[in-house]
Amino acid sequence: MKKVQIIPSDLSSDSSVKISGSKSESNRVLILNSIFKNIKISNLSDSDDSVVLKNALENPNKKIDIHHAGTAMRFLTAYLSTIEEGKFTLTGSERMKERPIGILVDALKNLGFNINYLKKKGYPPLEINGTKNKKSIIKLKSDISSQFISALILIGPTFKNGLTIELEGEIISKPYINLTLHVLKRLGIGYSYIKNIIKIDYAKEISPNEYLIESDWSSSSYFYAVVAINKKINIKLNNFFKESYQGDSYVEKIFLKLGVKTKFLNQNEILLSPIYGYKRPSSLLFNLIDNPDLAQTVAVTCLALKIQVKITGLQTLKIKETDRILALHNELSKFGAKIIFDDASIEIFPPVEFNKNIEIFTYDDHRMALSFAPLGLITPIIINDPDVVTKSFPNYWNDLLQLNFNLKFKN
Repeated sequence: MKKVQIIPSDLSSDSSVKISGSKSESNRVLILNSIFKNIKISNLSDSDDSVVLKNALENPNKKIDIHHAGTAMRFLTAYLSTIEEGKFTLTGSERMKERPIGILVDALKNLGFNINYLKKKGYPPLEINGTKNKKSIIKLKSDISSQFISALILIGPTFKNGLTIELEGEIISKPYINLTLHVLKRLGIGYSYIKNIIKIDYAKEISPNEYLIESDWSSSSYFYAVVAINKKINIKLNNFFKESYQGDSYVEKIFLKLGVKTKFLNQNEILLSPIYGYKRPSSLLFNLIDNPDLAQTVAVTCLALKIQVKITGLQTLKIKETDRILALHNELSKFGAKIIFDDASIEIFPPVEFNKNIEIFTYDDHRMALSFAPLGLITPIIINDPDVVTKSFPNYWNDLLQLNFNLKFKN
């Protein structure tokens, strides 16, 4: 197995990094472009997930394998259902076949679409027979993956009578739903979102549109971690908007508590800098119910800074690329940390001294490799399967080399 060793090093004092477009926003725009055909997209994400989705949409074979791309699985399940007389098999990696999709499939079937399970009920692979919808109102429990809700919102404009989604209960990852609606708004597609009821208007066509995708705030979090841990480097990032609809733009506020300030510059640039005179708190509490993809970055950064931290709102992490709560427990414990966790939270008690030369397993999860790498600034570590980062951030290791990280790749 390929590995990368990271050895503490002195970083450049001032650097800039170019992060590609948001994976979440890119995938939403790609689906809508397949429906309306006239969106000119710039700064598209170069992540594996977006590449897989783009290829599937441009070359819709009868059998589509989306590998590890969870967003592609959810969005394509909905989109392919609307292609009249189309017949598709939608499958993915072995892990993807363990990730539940029954709630979305049930909702689509209740709307009149034709989907069958090819193996285990509630899980991929799926047989999808495209047809028209028969109903225009669906009720859903809202404590589910926001991707299920977004998948329905994205096909809503194809419904002749529009689509009404009635959500029941507390909404998880609400910023991702708001992002989906914001993409509709930018393209001129009407909607309303009042209390827990979302209504999407029918749109036969949209005006030709040029769409600049904001860079990925989730990916920026790893550079926030670098600044927090190193305490000397300043990093400039491009194509980030002050008024962002990405939920993970909340990383800016989180890292104020971890010693990093954000300055918005001209031309949509941000500058990450250490806070002068920052006093490390002994403990912190974060609720990441709206930002679960930041959990690993926050956990590892707090370990590095030796801050006791409790992170809550993590109930969706068990069905990601891996069980991320369990993975964090396994890998953080190797450094000597004491970990308390359950299905929706994790509490980390850092050790006085770190165990050294720890080997990090990534569990086929890009965010494990991405979030643990900055820890190599203060203690030697080895990360297994470094290529897993291509799922969301293919240029990550090159960007770290540009910052003067000491990386040694081994086969």
